[in-house]
Amino acid sequence: MNEEDTAAVYQRAYDSEEFHELRSRLARFVIPVSVAFLTWYLAYVLLATYAHDFMSTKLWGNINVALVIGLAQFVTTFGITWAYVRFANTKVDPIATDLREHIEGELKDVEGDK
Repeated sequence: MNEEDTAAVYQRAYDSEEFHELRSRLARFVIPVSVAFLTWYLAYVLLATYAHDFMSTKLWGNINVALVIGLAQFVTTFGITWAYVRFANTKVDPIATDLREHIEGELKDVEGDK
């Protein structure tokens, strides 16, 4: 199999409706979640920098607002990871698997023609 044949197979896959649907689904999840998380993280950093009195407010014992929000950052990270894995398993992986199998089949066909 030569590079031109291989490139043609991948170009057809890239041009396919399935590939564009896959990219679109991924972008519709990743972009808003990334923007939301970065906003949430930036809010924490700005509060820690400019709102000392608020962040040092004790909630109970030695637990203050800064600690609770900081721990919430970790919880949010795990939540986003769980949501992405669930999203990928149900919405992205089936299309990606079909596309990969189609590409592999085409590559075998091109190789078999030689």
